[in-house]
Amino acid sequence: MKFSIALLAAVLLSLAGCSSKLETGTLNMENWKNDRYGCKGLRIQDLEELQRIKNSFLGADNQALIKTFGRPDRVELVDKSQSFFFYFLEPSENCAGVESEKEPLKVLFRMNAISKVSEVTITTLNP
Repeated sequence: MKFSIALLAAVLLSLAGCSSKLETGTLNMENWKNDRYGCKGLRIQDLEELQRIKNSFLGADNQALIKTFGRPDRVELVDKSQSFFFYFLEPSENCAGVESEKEPLKVLFRMNAISKVSEVTITTLNP
């Protein structure tokens, strides 16, 4: 009995690690990945498309997000049950020579306790 439970757990874990890239419409993913922290102004060029398809990412897991969009610019753990992945669309304070008086526009992916996207927001506000 222990063997079958261990085997089942191993199969489930291996399937969970097999996340694939998400469908991104006409977003230029090469530009996206080459614009860490939004420093080059490439991500903002796809703002309309991102607004159009943002809800299609609901329910995606964190690994699929990372495979699709690359490593988040920032990750914030709010409590044990949720976290946020930040991707900056406008230059952030991490960009050389940027001193902004306002928060940059960014995409926030809210992750629930099981690391699934529960909300996608394009905003200048922080969670």
